[in-house]
Amino acid sequence: MSFIESFFKISERNTTVKREISAGIATFVTMSYIIFVNPAILSTTGMDKEALITVTCLAAALGTLLSAFLANMPIALAPAVGLNSFFAYSIVKGQGVPWEIALGVVFLSGLFYIILTFTGIRKQIANAIPRPISLAASVGIGLFITFIGLRSMKIIVASPATLVALGDFTSEVALSLFGLFLMILFDAKKVSGGILFSIIITTIIGIILGMISLPTSLIAMPPSIAPIAMKLDIMGALQWSLAGAIFSFLFIDLFNSLAFIIACGKEIGLEDSEGRIKDIDKMLYADSIATISGAMMGTSTISTFSESTVGIAAGARTGLASVATGVLFILALFFTPIVTIVPLFIAAPALVMVGVYMFRNIVHMDFSDMKIAVPSFLTIVMMPLSYNIVIGLSFGFISYIMMHVIDKDFKKIPPILWIIGILSVVFLLVA
Repeated sequence: MSFIESFFKISERNTTVKREISAGIATFVTMSYIIFVNPAILSTTGMDKEALITVTCLAAALGTLLSAFLANMPIALAPAVGLNSFFAYSIVKGQGVPWEIALGVVFLSGLFYIILTFTGIRKQIANAIPRPISLAASVGIGLFITFIGLRSMKIIVASPATLVALGDFTSEVALSLFGLFLMILFDAKKVSGGILFSIIITTIIGIILGMISLPTSLIAMPPSIAPIAMKLDIMGALQWSLAGAIFSFLFIDLFNSLAFIIACGKEIGLEDSEGRIKDIDKMLYADSIATISGAMMGTSTISTFSESTVGIAAGARTGLASVATGVLFILALFFTPIVTIVPLFIAAPALVMVGVYMFRNIVHMDFSDMKIAVPSFLTIVMMPLSYNIVIGLSFGFISYIMMHVIDKDFKKIPPILWIIGILSVVFLLVA
C-alpha cells in the first residue's frame, strides 16, 4: 500500500485515489467563485485588490490543506461569504474602523476559537446557544449579504425620502441582472460551478460591449501580498466597541463550521457508536488556524465551505480530495490578470445567490411558538436593517431571554446564555 493510500485511509473509507482527486476538482470548480468575490468585496475598504486575489488563493489553499493533513476531511475552507461582507460593510465602512484593526478583530476571534476548542468551553457554548438563534443568524446573514449584493449591483440605491429605492436601469445593472439570471438558471439545472461560469460569461460579455477592459495577459506571476500582509493591528482591536464584532466572527464561524462538519462527518461515515464525529476537534483546529493565518496574510475569516458537499456527493471521503482542491487554488494564483478585471457589479450577484442559500434555513424554524418566533424574527430583520450582524444577534439573545423569563421557562436559559445576554445589553447601550 502506498503512502498516500495509508495516510489518507483510502481503502478504510472505501474509496479510490482517482475518485478523491476528481471529487476534489469538483469542489474547486464549485467554490472558486470566491477568488473573484472576496477581493471585490474587501477591496471596497481600501485594501489592495491584486494583493487580495493572491491572499484569497493562498488562504483557501492553506485552510483546505490543513483540513486534508490535520483532519483528513474532504472539506474545503476559504474566506467566508457573509463574514467578508460583515468585515467590509459593517466594521470598516459602517463603524469607520481601519481595515488593519478589522484584521486584528478577525485574528482575535480565531485565537479565542482555538482557546475555546482546546479548553472544552466550546462544547458548553455550543450547548448554551439556542438552535433557533443559530438558524436565525444564518437566515439574517443571508438577507444582509443579499442587500449588500443588490446595492453593489446598483439595483438598490440610497434615497433621502425612503432610505432605499430602486436604482436606474443602466447597462451595468442589465449585465449584473443577466449574471444573476445565469446563476439561477445554472442552479436550477444542477450545474456544478454555476456561479463561477456566470461570472466568466458576464465578464466576457462586458469585454465585448466595451464595459470591461481586456487583461494585459492571461497568465502572470502572482501579485505581492506585501500591501496587506502582516498589517493587522491586534492592539487596536482590543477595545470594548469591537468586542461584539469579535464575538460575532467567533460565533458565526464556530456554529456554521460545527454544524457543517457534523453533517459531512455523518455523510462520509465518521460517526462513532455514540453519534459523535471522530476527530471533529482536529477539523475545528484547522478552521481556527486558517482564520488566524488568513488575518496575518490580510483577509477576513476563513471557514468551511458548503460547496464541499459537491465533492462529497461525487465520492470524496478523505483529505486527499482536499489536497486536490488546495493545489488548484495554488495554480489559480497564476491567473490573477483575469481576476483583476472583474468589477464588483459582475461579482455581486454571487452575494445574492449565497444569500438565497443561507435564507433557505428558514424552513427549519418553528414560528408557532412566540418564545421562538419573536427572538428569531428580531435576529433576522435587525441584521439587514441595522447593517450589522452584531446588533441582530444582540436583539436575538436579549429577546430570547426576555421571552423565556416572562414565561418563567428558566430551564431554557443556561448560565452562559445569561452572560451573553448581559454583554449584548451593554453592547447595545454603548454601540
